[in-house]
Amino acid sequence: MNPIAISLTASAILFALGLFAVLSRRNAILVLVGIELMLNAANLNFIAFWRWGGADAALSGPLFVLFSIAIAAAEAAVGLAIILMAFRHTRSNDLNRLDSLHG
Repeated sequence: MNPIAISLTASAILFALGLFAVLSRRNAILVLVGIELMLNAANLNFIAFWRWGGADAALSGPLFVLFSIAIAAAEAAVGLAIILMAFRHTRSNDLNRLDSLHG
């Protein structure tokens, strides 16, 4: 089997698991973990297409992955800070209970 097909299949499975975690969980931390899984699937796609996709020898794939990892780290930090503040207010990390925080 083609190495790019293996990488893209693994990436699709990883993305599907992340999407399932985001859509099916009520726990805010598990939703953040699902988002991180989806970002890692995109990173795997960047590396696969950079490595096996074209004849271009530039480091565009790893550069995109580096920026994506930096954005994911910032997203995780801000997301966890929001979850901690919501937990202090509601004493729960259930996403259904966070609707009381508006207005």
